[in-house]
Amino acid sequence: MSLAEIGLYILGVLLFIFGLAASIALHECGHMIPAKRFGVRVPQFFVGFGKTIWSRTRGETEYGIKAIPLGGYVKLIGMLPPEKAEAARPRRFAAMIADARAAEEELIRPGDEGRLFYQLKTWQKIVVMAGGPMVNLLIAFVLLVGLFGIHGAVIDKPVVSHVSDCVIAVTQAELATGKQRECKPTDPISPARKAGLKVGDQIVSFNGTEITTWDELTELITGNADGRAVLVVMRDGKRQTLTTNTTVSARPVDRTSDEISEVGFLGVSPTLALERQSPVYAAKEMVSMTWGTVQALGRMPVKLWGVARTALGLQERDPNGPMSVVGASRVAGEIASTDKIGTGDKGAMLVSLLAGLNLFLGMFNFVPLLPLDGGHIAGAIYEGLKRRLARLFGRPDPGHADVARMLPVAYVVAGAFVVMTLLLVYVDLVHPVSLQ
Repeated sequence: MSLAEIGLYILGVLLFIFGLAASIALHECGHMIPAKRFGVRVPQFFVGFGKTIWSRTRGETEYGIKAIPLGGYVKLIGMLPPEKAEAARPRRFAAMIADARAAEEELIRPGDEGRLFYQLKTWQKIVVMAGGPMVNLLIAFVLLVGLFGIHGAVIDKPVVSHVSDCVIAVTQAELATGKQRECKPTDPISPARKAGLKVGDQIVSFNGTEITTWDELTELITGNADGRAVLVVMRDGKRQTLTTNTTVSARPVDRTSDEISEVGFLGVSPTLALERQSPVYAAKEMVSMTWGTVQALGRMPVKLWGVARTALGLQERDPNGPMSVVGASRVAGEIASTDKIGTGDKGAMLVSLLAGLNLFLGMFNFVPLLPLDGGHIAGAIYEGLKRRLARLFGRPDPGHADVARMLPVAYVVAGAFVVMTLLLVYVDLVHPVSLQ
């Protein structure tokens, strides 16, 4: 690397870390602001973990930055309710739970009565705990609106950029590498070539159905199997009608899928164009990305197993697998320092990276396990349902749900997160994902 490239690499890393720290701070604001509005005392608000680098007290809250930028926290007084007298009996993990309650009670000062988190109404608890991840989702949406509205989005237009000479069934190996073999004399001629389609043709209808987007055309082609295909194209400003038959071939289910299916095939590629988009487009992309994130979370254990195998040298690093903050920072540095794309595209990629990170953080925190926000939300919902059912059947109020009993689970989950983080950091250092 030249000095200029090193400087740009460092700048990319610093910009990403700053964006991450800002996202964490805003996440914690999503908890703190409604908590204060509902009267809960908030003694601490920190970005990062470990040793305190800087802090300052304003009002009754100490704000600060810690050394390790891997998260943050906001301390809410009274997260754990006092133990009920009838529940005070010997049980496993009793000492652990008792110590946690004692630590909570030490923070309660005279005058905090009525200002404890566990005393909030169910809907207030949900608002406070959902506020953090919802802020991350909002950040992701705002970044996407700015990205698509200012820089634009790459759109597949129904204008032919390439006509396949033959029909070649796609294999899983070819899909994984992104490379496909050349045509052989024995391969059948593609339907697009038979029809006489040319580069630059704008396809305006397929079998009588008007189309304006490439996705509409793709859906019509894949669903046509080996049926008759009548295409109307704009060529040199004039409409022309071309006729052929699509054929059935093994193809990816969609452009991002690893699944292959037998579908209708024509043999044309779209023209890529960068166009500015409205917030509606950003919302649609957000929905699609959210669903992809949910699926990724479901596959996380399998992906982490692959990362562990990579750490042991048993397989290559999956470029689409999970990364730590270290890995994402390295990617940001590579984006900033590469000379293969322009400044505008670099900025767009960095914004996209940060938007994706916020989307993941938001959805990850909704997982209903303590110590994640979703675990507290699940506890609040359980408490609300239990008290509502008691009122419905005329039974005494069962009181607050004792989330302290789930602390052993929380410690196990937290331990698993620590192991996962260390594993990802190690692999990101030894077998990093590279854009090269």
